Amino acid sequence: MTKPIRVLNLFTIMNRGGAETMVMNYYRSIDRSKVQFDFMVHREEKGAYDDEIEELGGKIYRMPSVRPWSSSNYRKTVRDFYHEHPEYNIIHSHMSELGYYDFVEAKKEGVKNRISHAHNRPYGIDIKSPMRWYYKKRMRPYVTHMMICGEEAGIWLFGKENKDKFTMLNNAIDSSKYIFDESKRLRVRKSLGIDPQQLVIGHVGRFDVQKNHSFIIDIFNAVLKRNPQAVLTLIGDDSVSLGQKIHEKADTLGISSQVKFLGVRNDVNELMQAMDVFLFPSLFEGLSVASIEAQASGLPVIISDQIPLECKKTDLVEVVSLKSPVEKWADTLISASEIPRQNMFESIKKSGFDINENAKNLQNFYLSISK
Repeated sequence: MTKPIRVLNLFTIMNRGGAETMVMNYYRSIDRSKVQFDFMVHREEKGAYDDEIEELGGKIYRMPSVRPWSSSNYRKTVRDFYHEHPEYNIIHSHMSELGYYDFVEAKKEGVKNRISHAHNRPYGIDIKSPMRWYYKKRMRPYVTHMMICGEEAGIWLFGKENKDKFTMLNNAIDSSKYIFDESKRLRVRKSLGIDPQQLVIGHVGRFDVQKNHSFIIDIFNAVLKRNPQAVLTLIGDDSVSLGQKIHEKADTLGISSQVKFLGVRNDVNELMQAMDVFLFPSLFEGLSVASIEAQASGLPVIISDQIPLECKKTDLVEVVSLKSPVEKWADTLISASEIPRQNMFESIKKSGFDINENAKNLQNFYLSISK
């Protein structure tokens, strides 16, 4: 029996972030007798998906963190790795510009296919910006395939001049798991201690400045002035520093009893059943998996004007400017929450974001370049 080709995916850590969840959706759906995923991660601690990866037959290799100021040690470590593992003819980096060192060393060791995947499109300038600009430009000559979740993310990482080289890979989901079911809605609400008639606003995202949690709290505070019984559910690891600050902000505003911090969950599809409207006021995004999941659940989705409209796969998405007052956001949320829930399976499938066909396409892509 022919062994499957092995694709090495590069990540920081396999926790439940957008890119990680998207790759796991594909991993579960590909024919693993033909294509098997392995993972190179850059944290010692265990990731949320590590057990499942190993159950599916994947290997996990742990490398030191990528530190530009100590790059010589990292480069030697990965050079030795690629020398010792000639079985990898395809590496697929999900680390943005930090994939640079791996691409350089992999090329030296004869790794033929070096895929860089653009998952995000940062905006603004911060202390990391000069480094990011420097490494993404240096990385491009070592990349053999430029994969994107959306055009804006691709232009940011690879440059507009390389648009004709982009390969689109949709942030696909198993939309059958998100079909709205009233009985599930009631069951999940009961488990969360939420009454059937309460307004529930939901958000899924890591506690990071990008996701704009502080503004989410401000918006929800304005919602409560209109609907004092409303509930906010926040899904993501709130144990981090920013999470604790958001806890404190809710306490200071006196609304913490109506903000449910649900932590990292593996049942987001179930939790979305309990929501009435999905709030997503990010400062920037590539193409959010969570926004696709919410639409698949039949949820109205209110996004900021800094999120690419490529995420609008149904008529359920409405855009509000980040410059708009919180009252505008609150009114929009309350109005949108009155939209009846419906089965969106066929709509998501027609939009090209159901996982089954996408997994076949990715599998065929890997098989074609491995020859």
